[in-house]
Amino acid sequence: MRIAIDVMGGDHAPKAHIAGAMAAVRSFKDIEFTLIGDETEILKHLSDKKQMTILHTTEMIADDDTPTKAVRKKKDSSMVLAVREVKEGRADACISSGNTGALMTAGLLHIGRIPGIERPSLAPMLPTIGGEGFLLLDVGANMDAKASHLLQNAIMGSIYMEKVKKMDRPRVGLVNVGTEEGKGNELTKQAHQLLSAAPINYIGSVETRGLLEGGCDVVVCDGFSGNLLLKSIEGTAKTIFSLLKQEMNSSLTNKLAAGVLRSSFKNIGEKMNYVHYGGAALFGLKAPVIKAHGSSDHIAIFHAIRQARQMVEEDVTSVIQKEVQQQEESQ
Repeated sequence: MRIAIDVMGGDHAPKAHIAGAMAAVRSFKDIEFTLIGDETEILKHLSDKKQMTILHTTEMIADDDTPTKAVRKKKDSSMVLAVREVKEGRADACISSGNTGALMTAGLLHIGRIPGIERPSLAPMLPTIGGEGFLLLDVGANMDAKASHLLQNAIMGSIYMEKVKKMDRPRVGLVNVGTEEGKGNELTKQAHQLLSAAPINYIGSVETRGLLEGGCDVVVCDGFSGNLLLKSIEGTAKTIFSLLKQEMNSSLTNKLAAGVLRSSFKNIGEKMNYVHYGGAALFGLKAPVIKAHGSSDHIAIFHAIRQARQMVEEDVTSVIQKEVQQQEESQ
C-alpha cells in the first residue's frame, strides 16, 4: 500500500508530516510513502528513508489561493501532485493539510466522484465524552444541500463507521432544531422522510447540544450548518481550557489544586483532542483523500495515515459505490 502526502500544506509543514510518516512506518509495515514537496526541506527532517520516496516540487497552493484557479494553474503544486499520484495509480490514498477548497477541487477534477454521488462531503471525526467519537457530514464541501445529498451522506457515513470503526449498525442522526416530529425547515423535513426509508439505523433528529455526549455515531447536515457546528465546538473547547488555565493560575490555592488534578486535566484534554481522530475524509470520491487539520502536529498526521490505511484496507470507496448503486436500482 502506498500513501501520497503533501508535506507543504499546514502550519507545521514539512516537519510534522515527515515525523508522522516515520512513526507510521514503525507501526505499519505494509505502508510505503511518497513525500511530495521541496526535497531540500524534506531531507532536513527525514532521518529514516525506509519505505519513503520523495517527489520533488517547490510549488505549493497557499491557504488564500482561489481553489479552482490554483488547481488549474499550479499543476506542479505538492497538493495537485499528491492527488495525481492517486489518479494515476501510483498511490492508493493521499493526505494534505493545505487549502480545503483546493483539495476538494483537485479531488473532483483528477479523481472524480463515485457514480451516483451527487456531491462529495467533507467529514471529520469529532470527540465525545465516552471517547468513541462521531462522524459529521458535511462541514463545508456542500453549502447548499438538497435532501438527497443528506441521504447519500448518511449512507456513506454509516458504511465508513461499519467498515473502518467496526461499529455494528451505527446510529445516524439528522441535525435539527428539535427532536419532535415535524420540526425544522423544508430541507430537514424532506431529509427526515428519505432517511426514515433508508437501509440505515436512523434514530431521527438530534440537537447539537447533545452530540458530544455520544448520542449518535453519524451526524448529517448541510455544509453551512456543519461548518458552524465544527467551529463552534473547536472554539468552545479552546475557550473552556483557556478559562480553566487562567483560573488555576489565579491564586496559590488554585495552583496547588491544579497540581493535584494535573493528571485528570490531562486525561480530559486527551479525550477531547481532535488529533487522535484522524482527518476529514472527502467522501464521495473514487479513492481515499484525507484533509488533515491545518494545525496538525505529527500525532495528527500519524492518525490521518492510520485512517487512510483503514479506508484502503476495507475498500470503503468500492463498498460505498456498491451501496449507492443498489439504492438507485431499488428506487
